[in-house]
Amino acid sequence: MARLKPRLATPRLAARALILHEDRLLLVNAYPGARLGLWCAPGGGCEAGQSLPQNLAREVMEETGLTIAVGPPVLVNEFHDPDTGFHQIDLFFRCTLEDGDLDDSWVDPEGVVTDRRFFSRVELAAGHVRFKPDSLPDAAWGAGAAHYDPLEVILK
Repeated sequence: MARLKPRLATPRLAARALILHEDRLLLVNAYPGARLGLWCAPGGGCEAGQSLPQNLAREVMEETGLTIAVGPPVLVNEFHDPDTGFHQIDLFFRCTLEDGDLDDSWVDPEGVVTDRRFFSRVELAAGHVRFKPDSLPDAAWGAGAAHYDPLEVILK
């Protein structure tokens, strides 16, 4: 009997922030209970009717308590789980910190982010920090940028 492949759902779209502050990159451990020990750029799923930058600023505030200015997109990354069919497309934007601090009193209202921390490029290159995607340091410290055409209302 042939093994059935899982039914693939529509890909989830997420926006992520590459925030460099004092030459360190902000990453979050966005897994309840820190069960994977995996770090990623803050951000999350996009809601319809809001621009990608609006979604991203909201997600970063929820996950870190920080206010950011969203700049240009610099990386598109996809991942999927062949066992479940989960498929996500992450759009990474270069962002700047506008207000806030990473103080210990902050709690993610969704209970997903368990830790937030700035990492140096040297720390990430040393191999002691598990992060995804692999191209994260190059995107964060690189100079390239992609063009972004902001959300527009469809013409009728």
